[in-house]
Amino acid sequence: MSSVFETATTPAAIPITFVTKSTWDAIRNELPAPARQFAEANGFAAKPGKCLTLPAADGSIAQVLFGLEDETHKARDPFRPGALPGLLPPGVYRFANAPHDTRLAALAFALGAYRFGRYRKNEVPEVRLVPSDGIDAAEIARMADAAALARDLINTPSNDMGPAELADAARELAARFGAGFDCITGEALEQGFPLIHAVGMASTRAPRLIDLSWGDPAHPKVTLVGKGVCFDAGGLDIKPSSGMLLMKKDMGGAANVLALAQMVMDAKLKLRLRVLIPAVENAVAGNAFRPLDIFRSRKGVTVEIGNTDAEGRLVLADALALADEERPDLLVDLGTLTGAARVALGPDLPPFYTNDETLAADVAAHARGENDPLWRMPLWPAYDAWLDSKTADINNAPSGGFAGSITCALFLQRFVEHAASWLHVDIYGWTPSAKPGRPEGGECQAARAIYKLLSQRYA
Repeated sequence: MSSVFETATTPAAIPITFVTKSTWDAIRNELPAPARQFAEANGFAAKPGKCLTLPAADGSIAQVLFGLEDETHKARDPFRPGALPGLLPPGVYRFANAPHDTRLAALAFALGAYRFGRYRKNEVPEVRLVPSDGIDAAEIARMADAAALARDLINTPSNDMGPAELADAARELAARFGAGFDCITGEALEQGFPLIHAVGMASTRAPRLIDLSWGDPAHPKVTLVGKGVCFDAGGLDIKPSSGMLLMKKDMGGAANVLALAQMVMDAKLKLRLRVLIPAVENAVAGNAFRPLDIFRSRKGVTVEIGNTDAEGRLVLADALALADEERPDLLVDLGTLTGAARVALGPDLPPFYTNDETLAADVAAHARGENDPLWRMPLWPAYDAWLDSKTADINNAPSGGFAGSITCALFLQRFVEHAASWLHVDIYGWTPSAKPGRPEGGECQAARAIYKLLSQRYA
C-alpha cells in the first residue's frame, strides 16, 4: 500500500485539478482553448466524483479534472479523492490545487488503491501520487498499510482464517517489530479463561488467547483487546443462513486491534503496549455450551448464558479481566458485537462507550479529524439491572431486545475495575457497498482515530 506514494521528485507528474460547481467556471476559463472545448464536449460539469482526463497535443494526458462537493455541502465527503485510483490510467500524479483537506485526500487516495487479491487476480491500480508539500507521507503510508492488514484479515474466509491462522498473523506482526508473543491453549485456557473456552470448545479448531507485548515496561500501559470470533454460527442458538453470510468478519475487532498495534509499533510511540485477542469459532456440536448454562469467569463473576449467539461479550470478558489485572493507563476493546448498534447508527458509524469525559472528547475529536467516524453512546446505569440473573451474578443476553449495544457495553464494564480509563467500541468492520477510499468488504474502523489519540498522548 505504501508504494502508492512517489517519494522522488517527478517533474512529469500529471496534475489533478479539483473542481466544484462553484469553482468550475473560473477554472474552465483558465484552461487552454482546446482543453476547455474537450471538457465541454464531454459534458463535464464538476459533478462530485466525476473524472475527466484532458489530452495534450501529443496525445498524452495533460491534466485531470475531478469533481468535489462544494465546501458548504452538508454531505461533503473528504474521502472523495479515494475514488481516483480506480479511475485514473497508470501513471504518476500530483494535486495541482488543494482539495478540501489535502492530508485526508492523500490518505483516501492510498486507501482507495487497496485490492484484495488472495484468491483471484485483482489488478492493483498502477497509479502513484507525489505528496503535496507539508504532507507526512510516511504517516499516511503507516495508516494505509495498517488498514490493508485489517482488510486482508477480515476479507480472508474462515476456512483460511481460523483461531490458529489469526494467531499466526499476530505472531508474524510481533516478529516484525520485535514484540513478545504468547498463545494460551488447552488446559491452561480452560482453567484460566473459562468463558473463552466455553465459546470455542465445540469447534474442531481449538480456542486460544493471543497475547502480544511491546515497548518499554516503564512507559504508560495501553492494552488493546479485540474480539477474535473467526466464525460465528450462533452456537446452539443458531443463526439463520442470512445471518451467517458475513460471519467471517466476526474477528473484525481482532483485525483492527492488530492494525492499531502495527501503527503504534511502527511509529515507536512511547507506551507499553499489550494486545489480547480471544480467538475462537462459535460452532454447533454435541459439546457446545447451552442456553442457561452457567460459567464462572476469570474474574470470578458467574455468568448465565441467556443466548449462545451473544458470544463476543463472553470472550471479551475474560480477556478484559486479564488486561484489567495489570491496571493499565488505558484499556481499549474493539469488537463486532451487536446488530443493535447497526440499527441505531448504521454500518459506517460505530458507537463508543466510556465514562472518562476527557477520553470521550479526545476520541470524538480524532474521529472527526481522521474521517474515521465514531459516535458516543451512554453507559446508562438504569439498564444495568437488565443484566440480572436469578441463578448467577449476571446474564449475558437480557430478554426484551431493547438497547442491545448499551447492555453489551454494561456487561463488559462489569469486568473492568482497575484500569485508569476504558474505551469500548462496537464496530461493524465491513463496508457493504463501495465508497471512495473504502472498497466493499472488510474495513478498518476506529483504529485510525485511536492511533491519532495515542500519538497525541504518547508521541
